[in-house]
Amino acid sequence: MTTKMTSPEMLVGQSLVASGRLDPDDLDHAIRESHKTGDRLDLVIVKMGLAQEEDVLRALAQHLQIPFVKLSELQIAKEVIERIPAKVASHFHLVPVDQHNGTIRVACSDPLNVHMLDDLSLMLKLEVEPVVSSTKDIDDAIKKYYGIGAATVEELIEDRRGEVAIDVQADVTDIDAMAEDASIVRFVNQIIAEAMADRATDIHVEPLEGELRVRYRIDGMLYEAAIPPTIKRFQSAIISRIKIMADLNIAERRLPQDGKIKIKNENKEYDLRVSTLPTPYGESISIRILSRDSELVSLDKLGLDEHNVKILRRMIQKPHGIIFVTGPTGSGKSTTLYASLTEINTIDKKILTVEDPIEYRIPGVTQVQVNPQIDLTFARVLRTMLRQDPDVIMVGETRDPETAQAAIRAALTGHLVFSTLHTNDAAGAVSRLLDMGIEPFLVASSVEGLLAQRLVRVLCPKCKQPFHPDANLLRRLSGSRLDTEGAVFMRPVGCDSCRYTGFRGRTAIYEIIRMSEEIKRLVVDRQPANVIKKQALAEGMRPIREDGWLKVRAGLTTMDEVLRVTMEDEFGGALYDE
Repeated sequence: MTTKMTSPEMLVGQSLVASGRLDPDDLDHAIRESHKTGDRLDLVIVKMGLAQEEDVLRALAQHLQIPFVKLSELQIAKEVIERIPAKVASHFHLVPVDQHNGTIRVACSDPLNVHMLDDLSLMLKLEVEPVVSSTKDIDDAIKKYYGIGAATVEELIEDRRGEVAIDVQADVTDIDAMAEDASIVRFVNQIIAEAMADRATDIHVEPLEGELRVRYRIDGMLYEAAIPPTIKRFQSAIISRIKIMADLNIAERRLPQDGKIKIKNENKEYDLRVSTLPTPYGESISIRILSRDSELVSLDKLGLDEHNVKILRRMIQKPHGIIFVTGPTGSGKSTTLYASLTEINTIDKKILTVEDPIEYRIPGVTQVQVNPQIDLTFARVLRTMLRQDPDVIMVGETRDPETAQAAIRAALTGHLVFSTLHTNDAAGAVSRLLDMGIEPFLVASSVEGLLAQRLVRVLCPKCKQPFHPDANLLRRLSGSRLDTEGAVFMRPVGCDSCRYTGFRGRTAIYEIIRMSEEIKRLVVDRQPANVIKKQALAEGMRPIREDGWLKVRAGLTTMDEVLRVTMEDEFGGALYDE
């Protein structure tokens, strides 16, 4: 039986038990742990994961008779934020909320820490009044109002107060020394760690005339990262630090460079592909984040429905021929190829790949990275691969006539070949091959299938809401091939889980053309892509937009997303008004 006590943290425990948020046995366990470690009971309950932190803090705020606030729902004035420096906010883990009559209210997750509140009061020469907020809310607010690494930047400015800021034209020796400064190292690490925490696939560090801008690409969209505006002073040192990490020449600022960084974050290994580009305001840096520990996606998890997955499975089980996956950069083509190879990766097949870069390691598959600097090109590796007795070959990208000819030759000599092309739709792949100078009869006899794909953002499952679209739009949809009968439309809202974007993650939409005899005849006759597409539709091909529509009906995404990535305007207008 739980002992009756009257300390605030004990009252919190009893309140959580009374409300059903904490089991009585768990409370007894936490009390014993608290006595053993000397830690406060409320902190022990959270640390042991016996109750949600927000539930504990709400109960604590109630017993202390102070407000619990959701910082994400507030808009804090700039002059209030400026009353407390970033390093103080980070050190004490608090955020100023408002100020009136000589009193400043601060949100903290530990209102019982009176020493912290007294120290802050002496520092600010103001009365300090606490309100309660969750640890995550405070972390997010510090990043939002002060910027990522703001405390580090303040330290840099204080350490170099009175010095002239190092600019783009500064001496390389000075920049080299500063790039190794612990604060610069820490700031760059914070930028990278924050990108990984936000599930970003790319980091863009972009020098502009009056600022240094950092953006993250998350779920295919670019978002500006909150960084302190004063960071522009240390632009060259930050860029040099990234170049040092990527083993690039920091003295060379006139030419583009490419490099790679290997790092470990939260027990996961990452490869960062770094590319620099000289601009009038300094070097612009793009960093692609590739996780070496990512699990390979299976065909069933790509976004293919039962209809399309059956078609693709029949294609990849063929003994020979070539399968092209088409779409713009960043549309998930490589992921589809990796999933296909994983599906057919058995002990009785020898699979070789040539890629630039190798994004995922596939156990049991021999993978080759191209290196144009030593003339190790796609075409050259392909020619050598044919002497390695392969059953299946994957060519990362067919980007020139020589590679296309080598891939088709491999398909015609009894190998199953996978590759990608940059075209707008599946039928456009034929026109692209003909433009490369491949004879139509070779295309018709070697190609087994053509896939086009795009990535659409998936609605956040925690905050998406049903809604009724505009009646005129529904009428237009009803007049097309799309069936609106019984459809339930969902709209994005935004919450903590999705960074208030309304979306979390992406899925693919597809169209797949099987090379029937009639389509082969059209290819030999050099018919244009629209004629081939029309024939494919007559044979049952589902257009990419219609595949997207099925995901709209399933509540996975929105029609606006499908319209955005398919780059057409058949229906026009948005589904809803923001």
